[in-house]
Amino acid sequence: MARKVKRKAQGVRRAANSRSRASKARAATRQSKGVVNTALSALPISQKQLQGGFFFAILAGASALAWWVASAAGVPALMHQQIAASAGSAGFQMRNIDLTGVERMNRLKVYEEVMEHRGTPMPLLDLAEIRTELKRMPWIAEARVSRQLPDKLVIDIQERTPHAVLVKPDRLVLIDRDGIELDPIAEEDAAGMLRISGAGAKDQIDSLDRVLAAAPALQPQIASAHRIGERRWNIVFKTGQILALPQGEDEAADAFIDFARMDGLYRLLGGKATVIDLRVPDRYVLREPGRADRFASSKERAE
Repeated sequence: MARKVKRKAQGVRRAANSRSRASKARAATRQSKGVVNTALSALPISQKQLQGGFFFAILAGASALAWWVASAAGVPALMHQQIAASAGSAGFQMRNIDLTGVERMNRLKVYEEVMEHRGTPMPLLDLAEIRTELKRMPWIAEARVSRQLPDKLVIDIQERTPHAVLVKPDRLVLIDRDGIELDPIAEEDAAGMLRISGAGAKDQIDSLDRVLAAAPALQPQIASAHRIGERRWNIVFKTGQILALPQGEDEAADAFIDFARMDGLYRLLGGKATVIDLRVPDRYVLREPGRADRFASSKERAE
């Protein structure tokens, strides 16, 4: 015969602890709800607007996902091509060019460079590619390219500035301060411009400019500069006289200043010496046709 066993009643202390935990949980829940409600009530939007915001956030996420899927399938590109084709059919094709900023270079070369894009629908014009193509041209330092609907390509050119004439074995070439070769130039057109020659000369124009700037009063009298052994410069004056400068930019600048001072004292330019050699520190050598070299120390130069 089965025997019934009665469960022992819960102790008073255990029951009290259980009621205490339940009470704390209910209090924490009420407190958290109160904080959330307080925060929501502080927002400058209604509950209805907040629910609408969540709805639009979900809708935006779904739209973004749909666009990503469409992009993966190539749909936007096809749509772009279709729109561009429609624009071209409606007359929105590149037919005209508005070119500004050209002063020295041949304008026809710019037109020839971009005319291959003639007839392209305006939305399909790759402006960055056209700009890159233009900047490959020697004369163009910078180019700004834009569309002007319905059919015009607008190009604004910033030209390089000619700075000197590079003497080559078979021709003369205009170059800028960076040594960029611009265009061949005729002998008569190069009159009065500084001429440079010698291996590596066009890569040292900045250095040469700093040397010559040390004695600006002499610059109008300079005809050319010849780079010797890719190490130093010979300066040729309009009198035909040659000034041999030492190696090193600072050393050459100091020697050029020294020569300017000597010329002010002794009028060396236009004198009998055909070569003034300042390559050796603290002295110079004067060479005159039919005479032995004359030497002087730096102390004698200052007297």
